[in-house]
Amino acid sequence: MALDHAILVSLLEQPGSGYELARRFERSIGYFWTATHQQIYRVLARMERDGLLAVRAVPQQGRPDKKEYSVAAPGRAALARWLHEPVEPESLRHDLAVKIRGAAFDDPAALIGEVERHRQVHSDRLAHYLAGEHRDFTGPDAPAPLDAGQELQHAVLRGGIAYERMTVAWLDDVLATLRRIGGPSAPDA
Repeated sequence: MALDHAILVSLLEQPGSGYELARRFERSIGYFWTATHQQIYRVLARMERDGLLAVRAVPQQGRPDKKEYSVAAPGRAALARWLHEPVEPESLRHDLAVKIRGAAFDDPAALIGEVERHRQVHSDRLAHYLAGEHRDFTGPDAPAPLDAGQELQHAVLRGGIAYERMTVAWLDDVLATLRRIGGPSAPDA
C-alpha cells in the first residue's frame, strides 16, 4: 500500500492540516501504516500538485495561514480504484523469530531479556488499543449507533487487539520455552 492511500483514507475520515494528519498517524493509523512527518508533507505536496487533494487556507492569529487538506474528486476516484484491486496476503518477516531459532546455537537464556522487552511493547500497545476501543467504541461516551466509517474503524482496531493478544501469548510461550531449555543460567520464571 502506498502512503497516498492511507492519507486519502484519513482525509476522507476528517480533513485536516499536515500537522493534524501527522498526529493522526501517531495516534491510530500509524499502528498499521507508519510514516514520518517529512514523508507525510512530501506526499501531501505531490498529491496536491497531482490534483488529488483540495487545499484551503485557514487564517490563524499571529501565525501564517494553515493549509487544510481534503480529498478532491480525482483522489476519491484513485482510492476507489485501489480499493477494487486485489491485495497480496501479508508475509511475516520477523527478526525476533529468526533470533529465537538462532538461540539454539548459542545460550537460549541470553535472549530472555530481549523477548521480555518485546512482550512489554506488545502488552503496552494492547493496553493502548483497549483504552482507545473503550473511549471510541464501547464505553459510555461512545456514539451509538456507530456509523459505517466508525464500524469499519472498530473492525480494524479489533484486528489490532487480536494481533497484540496473540503476540503477547506467543511471547509468553517463547519465554517459558527459553526458561525451560536455557539451563542453569536461565532466570527463574
